[in-house]
Amino acid sequence: MKNFFEGIAWLFEEILFLPYILLRELESTNWAFANTVNWIFLLVGFSAMIYWVLQLNLFDKKGEENKDTTAHSFL
Repeated sequence: MKNFFEGIAWLFEEILFLPYILLRELESTNWAFANTVNWIFLLVGFSAMIYWVLQLNLFDKKGEENKDTTAHSFL
C-alpha cells in the first residue's frame, strides 16, 4: 500500500506539477508571463461578471423579473 501512495506522490510531483515548476522558475525573468494562469482566471471571472450583469439588465428591461415582496417564500 505504501508503494501505491508513493506512486501517486511521484505522479503529482514529477509529472502533473511540472508546468507550475517551470512557471515558478520563469518568474525571475518575466513576471507577467509567469502569472499567465492568474491572468486567465481573472479574464474568465470578469467575463462571467459582465455576462451576468448584461443578463440582469436584459431581464429588467423586459419586465420578466418578479419584484413582488411575496415572490420568495422566505420573505
